[in-house]
Amino acid sequence: MKRFDIPTLIAHGDDDQIVPIVAAAEKSSKIVKDATLKVYQGAPHGLSMVAPFKDVFDADLPAFARG
Repeated sequence: MKRFDIPTLIAHGDDDQIVPIVAAAEKSSKIVKDATLKVYQGAPHGLSMVAPFKDVFDADLPAFARG
């Protein structure tokens, strides 16, 4: 992860009971240079597949890619 040299979006739900945000996203966002951490309030694990978070994530991802 320290070798990533492209813009990186790290998305995580703050209600993830499987992979706690502190153990994953917060650490990853510090390791990856110039990473953007997007925290989805109330979102569980697998937020990209769970309504209503899926729709927000589906909009956020291409917006991030466009810069």
